[in-house]
Amino acid sequence: MPTFIVLLGPPGVGKGTQAKILAEQTGLVHVSSGELFRENLKNQTELGKLAKAYIDKGELVPDDVTISMIRERLSRPDCKMGAILDGFPRTPVQADALEKMLSEFNGQVDTVPYITGEESVLVERVSGRWTCRASGHIYHEKFSPPHQLGVCDVDGSELYQRDDDKVETVKKRIQVYRNQTMPLVDYYRQRGKLVEIDGMQAVEVVNAALLTCCMN
Repeated sequence: MPTFIVLLGPPGVGKGTQAKILAEQTGLVHVSSGELFRENLKNQTELGKLAKAYIDKGELVPDDVTISMIRERLSRPDCKMGAILDGFPRTPVQADALEKMLSEFNGQVDTVPYITGEESVLVERVSGRWTCRASGHIYHEKFSPPHQLGVCDVDGSELYQRDDDKVETVKKRIQVYRNQTMPLVDYYRQRGKLVEIDGMQAVEVVNAALLTCCMN
């Protein structure tokens, strides 16, 4: 049977980084809902056009459109052995829909690692990010600063801070995530699938904990 993992964690906790490492270690595909949306919008697929129609009106993309994107992605050959889902589901309703969908692939959600972190640390991690305008190279003013302030080491282009990475926005994103995700955390906890992992530990320690819970 295929293995499906739902990875949860607030902005700045290192979820994306851990998902990529875990994918390499397990051979499972990392399916990021954010990247999937961007792919569909960029390629102007039918689902992408449908999503864009809602986005252009400032409306939320309905669950059925998002679920259809996920279903299409999971139906590709590289997901035959399963996937690591990052960014979906976001609500218990979506989680119910996911279970029904996965039954079509003879699978189910096997485990749900929930990477946690202290808000002050998460804010520092995200709000210190600076991005290169030319190619999107990422720096951090504390953890990985450029050699020259405001200039990309690779191509010499200007570094700027995305609106999403500014302190007040980061605080709001974390709060929205917590409010939105807590019902989902309870949903999976009640089903005995949630495993909490302290995201404030070293990357290797978090990875080891993830690998242990996902491979059991």
